[in-house]
Amino acid sequence: MEDENVFHSFSKSDMYNLPDTNSLSKTELYNLLKEQTRALVAEEFDFIANTANLSSLLWHSLPQINWVGLYRLQLKELVLGPFQGKPACVRIPVGKGVCGTAVKENRSILVPDVHQFPGHIACDAESRSELVVPLRASEDLILGVLDIDSPIPNRFDEIDRLGIEAIAEILTSHVSRLIKATS
Repeated sequence: MEDENVFHSFSKSDMYNLPDTNSLSKTELYNLLKEQTRALVAEEFDFIANTANLSSLLWHSLPQINWVGLYRLQLKELVLGPFQGKPACVRIPVGKGVCGTAVKENRSILVPDVHQFPGHIACDAESRSELVVPLRASEDLILGVLDIDSPIPNRFDEIDRLGIEAIAEILTSHVSRLIKATS
């Protein structure tokens, strides 16, 4: 089942009945999540609605996580958006913590042990590893970040990073098209 083509195209109604993902490999899981994300955003252009649904999809599909959500970039700080998990930090300055550093450096950051990351912001003391992926409307226009935390050290690897980056690209593809259409 490693081939991406084994997954059928999901319709919007499929999103309300999430399949059991426990028996899937990571690659299979991310292939499935990409298809589900495409179905979620296919007919909806509202960024908040799409990020709310994406947060829920990832929360219910990714094992061993304790927080998943989005921060929106507003001027020089990230502002909390839709999420799943414990209440979180509402504002994070660009350049601070893992999320702010991902924006400042315009790159994904995979942190095996948050206690070893200089300036880590501990919104949830149980978090031990973190993956943050910028949400880009274009290479130079960052809309925010997708942030995923786990209570397990070394929870995330390159398969996770690549999978979440692909999901982020699907999420922001609509915004990118709208920007191009209005410029």
